[in-house]
Amino acid sequence: MTDFQVGVDEIASGPLYEDLGFHDSFAAGRRTLSVPKYPQPRRRSSLAKGSLDIMGGVVILLLALPVLLIIGLAIFLTDRGPIFYRQSRIGCGGRSFDVIKFRTMHPNADGLLAELLANNNSAKLEWEIQHKLANDPRVTKVGSILRRFSLDELPQIWNIIRGDMSLVGPRPIVREEIPKYGRYIEHYFAVLPGLTGLWQVHGRGNEVSYRRRVAMDCWYISHRSFFLDCQIIYRTTGVVLAGKGT
Repeated sequence: MTDFQVGVDEIASGPLYEDLGFHDSFAAGRRTLSVPKYPQPRRRSSLAKGSLDIMGGVVILLLALPVLLIIGLAIFLTDRGPIFYRQSRIGCGGRSFDVIKFRTMHPNADGLLAELLANNNSAKLEWEIQHKLANDPRVTKVGSILRRFSLDELPQIWNIIRGDMSLVGPRPIVREEIPKYGRYIEHYFAVLPGLTGLWQVHGRGNEVSYRRRVAMDCWYISHRSFFLDCQIIYRTTGVVLAGKGT
């Protein structure tokens, strides 16, 4: 059995899926498969998801506008650097787009990362495996608070309204992460990346191995539905309020 198959078995029997009512879907032995072929969503389901994205994005943007202004001012007053951070990510069909986030790192973040990885072997290994660092010296004090409550992701509402992203889906990846998905990258390419997803409500950041993250992405893509999206959005609210962000 491959590592990926083990990962699918682990998450299939985990408490999240039982709590969300997914446990029965594996009763017929589906969980013994590496991952089912992702189905094309029904037209009605696609329309419902698209409507949820647009309406949800607009509503969140209007409600969060005062918070967005306060965060932007806090970032600017900290070091007079840029308020927003743009990075090229890979989306549906392998198309590149710029994801928008509040800047949570020092302006010279790239130089700090290069210096750290060159002098710290454990950090280099962690970066190669997770593409994240548990104790990242590039993050500012304001940035650490924003990350804890996932507030740095709020500008991606604009990406959702533009059609680059969805409210729910796999998190957008950078090109260097494509090899980590292996042959399962076709699943990732089949949908829009999301503002939140299964792995966000089942352990964040370094709490979830990349292998399990890929397994969760594939599981979601294979079983996606309007009802499932609503459940994940509901769960995300609790995760954010509890301050369990990346």
